[in-house]
Amino acid sequence: MSGQPDLGRADLVSMLAELTASPADQVPDRLGSMELAWLVHMVEQRYDTRLDLSDDQLAGVRTVDDALAVFRGSLTAPADG
Repeated sequence: MSGQPDLGRADLVSMLAELTASPADQVPDRLGSMELAWLVHMVEQRYDTRLDLSDDQLAGVRTVDDALAVFRGSLTAPADG
């Protein structure tokens, strides 16, 4: 994969809607640890990759937009080795 991933806010909201069995427009913006773990798992599956996120990066994720920024950064980072 090259360039910016096609991951968007709507994708994350859709993934959260699947987790909570709620309509997308009822998914809260705030993320708990379970929601964040679910999103990491889903993004890793979707892009067939492992997100190498630090504890500091994960601790900084509080909202859907925070998660989107961290995931995009990780997905576009050059792979080591």
